[in-house]
Order: sequence, then C-alpha cells, then structure tokens
Amino acid sequence: MALIVQKFGGSSVADADKIRNVARIITETYQKGNSVVAVLSAQGDTTDDLIEKAKEINPNASKREMDMLLSTGEQISISLCAMCIESMGFQAISLTGWQAGMLTNSVYSNARIKRIRTERIQKELDKKKIVLVAGFQGINKYDDITTLGRGGSDTSAVALAAALRADLCQIYTDVDGVYTADPRTVKGARKLDEITFDEMLELASLGAQVLHNRSVEMAKRYNVNMEVISSFSGNPGTKVKEVVKTMEKTHVSGVAKDKNVARIALVGLADQPGIAFKIFSLLAKKDINVDIILQSIGRDESKDISFTVARSDADEAKAVMEENKEAIGFQSIEINKQIAKVSIVGAGMAHNAGVACKMFEALSAAGININMISTSEIKVSVLVDERDADRAVQAVHDRFFSEFGSNN
Repeated sequence: MALIVQKFGGSSVADADKIRNVARIITETYQKGNSVVAVLSAQGDTTDDLIEKAKEINPNASKREMDMLLSTGEQISISLCAMCIESMGFQAISLTGWQAGMLTNSVYSNARIKRIRTERIQKELDKKKIVLVAGFQGINKYDDITTLGRGGSDTSAVALAAALRADLCQIYTDVDGVYTADPRTVKGARKLDEITFDEMLELASLGAQVLHNRSVEMAKRYNVNMEVISSFSGNPGTKVKEVVKTMEKTHVSGVAKDKNVARIALVGLADQPGIAFKIFSLLAKKDINVDIILQSIGRDESKDISFTVARSDADEAKAVMEENKEAIGFQSIEINKQIAKVSIVGAGMAHNAGVACKMFEALSAAGININMISTSEIKVSVLVDERDADRAVQAVHDRFFSEFGSNN
C-alpha cells in the first residue's frame, strides 16, 4: 500500500461540481489501497476576494491579521471536500495547517516551514481515514497562524510528502502537466513527459506558473517523487525527477515569461572598488532580491550599473538608492517598469554550442530588441519591452519547438 500526497489548486476546487470531482479523484486513489493526504488551496478567487475585503476595512492592515484572514480560504475548501467525501461513504477528516503540525518561522505573509509534526496525520491515516490538509498555512512559535506566500499550497504538499516519506506527490492543476510554454497563450506548446528538478526550478523561478519554485527546491532537496497532472482530463502528467531519459538529447525544455520585472540603472558611478558591494548590500538589508546585473566598462573614471528586481520591489529599491545617493556616488537613477523577461531552459544547454544564438536569431527575425542578457548553465534570459513579451515567447518557442524547427 502506497502513501500518496495530492495537491489541488484553486481552479480545481472553484465550485461544488469541481469539489465533487476532486473528491472522486481522492476516493478513487484511496480505493486502490493507498493512504491519501490531500492538500487543498482556497476556492477560485477566494484569496483575492479576501484581500479586497481587508482593503475595504483597513488598507494598511498588519501582516499578522492578513494571515489570520487569508488562512480561512483553505479551511473552507478542506471542510467542504471532507463533507463531500463523507457523503460518498468514506471516512475523512480536515485539518488546518496547525492541526497538521506545520510549524513555521514568524515571517507573516511569507513564512518558511521549519518542521512538521506528523503524529496527528499519521494517527488519522492509521484509522484508515482520508486526511485533508489546508495548504498555504502553518503556525509559528507564538501560536499565531502564518501563511507561506505565493504558491504556498504547492510547498505545503511537497513538505508533507517529504515529512511523511510519501511514495508519490501529485500536483493537480488545470493543465495536463508541464509544457514547453504556457499552452493557454503559446501556440504549439507541447507537454513534457518528464523534466528534471533543476529545469523545473528554473522555469518556476522564471515565470512558469505550473509549480512554485519553493516547492521544487524542497522536492529536489528531499528527492520527492513528483508528478504534475490535470484535475480534469485524466491524462498522464509530467514527472519531475533528478535525471530524465532525454537529458543528453534535449537542448531546451521550455520557454518562460515573467512580467513581474523592473530595471533600475545607476548612471555615472565612480569607477572604483567597492561600489557594487555598497549598492547590493543596501538592497539585501531590505530583503530585495536582485536578478540580472549588468556593469558597463569604466570610461572617464565613471561607469553605469543596471539591475533587475521584482516590479513590486521597484519603488522601494529606488527609494533606498536615492536615500544613499551621496554614499554610493551616482549622478542619476533610471527606472523602467515596462519590461519583461523571456527565458529558455534546458539541462543539455551547457554542452551544446549555438543555443543562445538560435534564441537571438528568433528575436531578431521578429524585430524584437534585447535590453539585457543573462546566462547560466541551463538558462538564457533576455529583457525585452513588455509590449513585445508575448511575441518574443512565441517566436523563441517556434524556433525551438515548431514542426519544422529542431531541438536536437
């Protein structure tokens, strides 16, 4: 008998019919002799609706109280699903994050899981019950409810699979698996049968929305057997694993787009040691993550440094730079929020020449200008104007995955 952890996103539990469908999937898995722990997200747009309700009362509500509010969405989902499973003649129990033993740090709205006390879940499984756990939430050392931030239910599921040493962690979503690009917006996107943890982590970090990067990091760390699968089609999904059969053959596994990007340029910096340290240590103290960094060659005793941050951090990053203008020593600061990052990812790229050239060729043929470039062993990212982002993804995808193109 296997222990299987299943996670269902908001679109999978959006209404009563979809909850019944989720209950069917869970009970069918259970009837095959498996123990089942299911992690559920809030229904549909519930989290967004709760955020709007909070803004009506207090636009500047504390993160602690926001966590208290937002955690209720997942509790609704698990209780309704438990009721549905009970109506089908099976034993089920719903558990909040804290009841399930999900212990986190105290960073409200973006907490990290420290450990999981699995005794309660194991006790319920031993009673042959189906266990439904509220995703996205836990409890800190002050006994306060915390939430795990964007993609938190994915992280909850993988963490539970690791702690329980589950045989399989299935992430159910509204697409059939992991695709070479978003199938909802890119023509010709293909489903992948399998993908490496490293490739999936890069795609998740670069804007692919099928899995959250924190969940992939955890799956890789604890070697969780993972599958991305559709809640609706019943088709085989995509296996996420350490090594895939096609790793030596495939140069590019996917194309991703991220519009949550802003570029900041510091112009006229002194060309002397320690400037970069000053800039990025100030940003680090504010927990502002920096992605692409470009430094010009020093001329006339000055140089420029450009870097990208999440668009949501752009104003704060600019303010930090302006507050420390004299200490840093730049002449002017420029900020551009109308850009997007387009990336290709592939485990086989590092040992195959010409991959980046093909990407640049595709963008050139489409008349799309590149603003900045970043590379690593398994990815190439470019910044383009936001208005060109969708065309850029399609052009690059066509170059690598079209019927007439070659990815070998």
